[in-house]
Amino acid sequence: MPIFQKSRPSFPSEGNQMTVPSTTPAGVDMTPRNVTFDLEPALGGNWHSDDPFKTAFFNAMSILFPVGEKHFIDSVAKFKDQVTDEKLLVEVRKFTVQEALHTREHRKFNEHLCSLRGYDLDLMEARLTADQDRLEEELPPIVGLYTTVAYEHYTAIMADRLLRDPRILEGADPALAPMWRWHAYEETEHKAVAFDVLMAAGGTHDARKKTMRLVTLRFAQHMIFNIDHMLKRDGYSFFQRLKIWAGGIQWLFGREGFLRSLKSDFLDYFKADFHPWQHDNRELLVAFEAEVEMLAA
Repeated sequence: MPIFQKSRPSFPSEGNQMTVPSTTPAGVDMTPRNVTFDLEPALGGNWHSDDPFKTAFFNAMSILFPVGEKHFIDSVAKFKDQVTDEKLLVEVRKFTVQEALHTREHRKFNEHLCSLRGYDLDLMEARLTADQDRLEEELPPIVGLYTTVAYEHYTAIMADRLLRDPRILEGADPALAPMWRWHAYEETEHKAVAFDVLMAAGGTHDARKKTMRLVTLRFAQHMIFNIDHMLKRDGYSFFQRLKIWAGGIQWLFGREGFLRSLKSDFLDYFKADFHPWQHDNRELLVAFEAEVEMLAA
């Protein structure tokens, strides 16, 4: 079911242009790092803890990144001319380069993964591409920026948890875990850029909430489809998949589950005064700086 239907609720067009300064804290440099990873040797099996669900969860998320991040870049670029703050303009350029580098590495990840394991990359990407095409054809460009801001909130809070809680990647193949930390690090650096551009374009609280609800539904649908597609192609029977899903749901939503731990940060997005750097986690940038810079050396 497409996320955007003709019966969808209406969204406002661009609001009045406003002078909005960058709200990224001083000292967060947002440096694009041209990092490449040797991914292929680790992708032929269950690279995360020899666990089919954890592996499929991260693989399914990676499938979404190339199409998704191209949309992020394009949607922000459409409103760059409404940005008057010089610092924010520089950050938009850095955001664009960082997202392009993430796209390159995840595309390589996805192509190796699907070639080695027999997954249908075209099928999984086509579903997301259809959503993005429908959005661009049927709705004003500002809605694309709202969806980018919503997805960027998801990536920011998941990145925070991934860096903050070593258990999330505990047991992951050492060739792949650094890629996820690098990506999480840079998502943390630029987590406010699209939000600030939306504010400069006159974004509203009501439309921001409305779009997040739609994005949440479709994000879940894409992840469920991709994970189950992978488990099917791995040869698991229906009943085996049920058992794997039961364990996966516990890992995601149990007492200390990965997604359950995001609830408070996720709900903050619906507050009228929300801003991404209200979740000030600059200490994580300090903690992982040496590892990330070593990767880029």
